[in-house]
Amino acid sequence: MEKIVVTDMMRALISGRGPEWVLTEVPVPQPGPGQVLIRNRAAATNNADLPMLAEADPTRGGHGKEFIAGFEYAGEIIALGAGVETWKIGDSVMGSIPSSFAEYVVADHRFVLPRPTGLAPETACALPTGLLTEHGALSTAGFVSGQSVLITGASSAIGLIGAQIAKSLGASQIIGTTRTAGKRDLLTEAGVDTVIVTDEQDLTEATLAATGGKGVDVVLDHVAGQTFAQCLSATAVDGHVVNIGRLAGPVSTIDIDALSYRHLTVHGVSFGFTRDVEMAGIIAGLLPEVIPAVAHDRIRPVIDRTVNITDFAQAAGRLRSGEAVGKIVIRP
Repeated sequence: MEKIVVTDMMRALISGRGPEWVLTEVPVPQPGPGQVLIRNRAAATNNADLPMLAEADPTRGGHGKEFIAGFEYAGEIIALGAGVETWKIGDSVMGSIPSSFAEYVVADHRFVLPRPTGLAPETACALPTGLLTEHGALSTAGFVSGQSVLITGASSAIGLIGAQIAKSLGASQIIGTTRTAGKRDLLTEAGVDTVIVTDEQDLTEATLAATGGKGVDVVLDHVAGQTFAQCLSATAVDGHVVNIGRLAGPVSTIDIDALSYRHLTVHGVSFGFTRDVEMAGIIAGLLPEVIPAVAHDRIRPVIDRTVNITDFAQAAGRLRSGEAVGKIVIRP
């Protein structure tokens, strides 16, 4: 194993001790065969962070199992496990893997993404989950250039990346939903052609109106609940609906006629729990078009704020407020 000497201990944010993350020192992980060790320069928050923190809280009936929080990182490779030939010491990288709220991260070499030259870690760390999820969902739907796309929950951090990916891959029309009119400009800047404010408009009617009654070819649904049901009637014949997230809950009552008469295909995806061989394929799929689009500044995350790891309480408070627009970045 080739490596750069590092300290034995590192700072990390731990879940499983109470209702808040705890900043403490833990041993630096060591890369095994096929793994790399990364000096983490920046980490980004995700929607799953707070629910996982609550589920682990032993003071409120949680499981009490301690783990390092976080899912997204950006930094440089400083050690190679046995058999790793695709990376070298000093390579700039980014990725999505558990235990990212720490100074060092170990990852399977197949799941690491190249960080384009000049892309700051504080920006790069907010991209991987969105890139993997949104491009993976488009690929699952068989998206091709020239098709139209509806993105529900488009003003979420991941939805904004989805809009930019669809745009860079040649979508003919992008329709995005948000609950509030105040985020209309945010969506327009991300490449959304038609913004539907769901607190004011009916999703199905507005989508059909924007597509001349045809409906969209592909739906990326981050909301679920009854929004998922509305998407079916807003999808074109032979179209694809991909459920990604469940911001409005996992239960939906659908009209089977809307599904059957339109000959729709519905996909459920959860890339955070994808099998290794499938994840390797999703990673590889980003390299030809998506990573170059990032390098040329056509895909950029929205960053709400950046804080040091010692200010983790501020990050958690901002997440709980529901007022964050985009990702919160933590410098380990």
